[in-house]
Amino acid sequence: MVSRVDAEDDVRSRVLAAATRLFANRGFDGTSVQLIADEVGVTKPAVLHHFSSKEELRRAVVGNMLDHWQKTLPNLLLAATAGDDRFERVIGELLRFFTADPDRARLVAREMLDRPAEIRALLKSAVRPWLGAVSGYIERGKNSGETSVSVDSEAYVIHILLLVIGASASQSVALAALDGKDAKQRYERELLRIARSSLGIQKGRRE
Repeated sequence: MVSRVDAEDDVRSRVLAAATRLFANRGFDGTSVQLIADEVGVTKPAVLHHFSSKEELRRAVVGNMLDHWQKTLPNLLLAATAGDDRFERVIGELLRFFTADPDRARLVAREMLDRPAEIRALLKSAVRPWLGAVSGYIERGKNSGETSVSVDSEAYVIHILLLVIGASASQSVALAALDGKDAKQRYERELLRIARSSLGIQKGRRE
């Protein structure tokens, strides 16, 4: 038998999931609390029981995404500092984070456009540790001759982050232009090639 607490937690989780999906696809302004309630199959007061306003719900949605990012961050940091295939590991972890739930990428893209000041603050707190680790790896590659000395390591990492976010956010649309059952693999493989070639790294070359 499901307890009342478990039932309440389930409703809250479903509201968060529905709000994430709707905010990502319709935008914050284009999504009403009633629409979220209808998506979950509960009443509007039930939604407001867990989140006192739509703005509070938006903050919870962004916070939930950041919680997932913080769980992924150790893998990203480890990938940036260990092994001979660090480049593939880093980009792979980043791709997995956003392609596991493309609504994350769409949500970030919308928030960057609609609330740039908040996203700037989030980037400093959530992305900065990873940025430092990855750019440090690139700098070591420049010193050893494995990476082009003309690369601005920190700016490169930001560009790659935005490239992955944009590619993940638009993937469902972009894949329509590619033929074949392997369209998704081709799409992601080419993204990896672009990111790698920008550093001057050749496929199969030891990093």
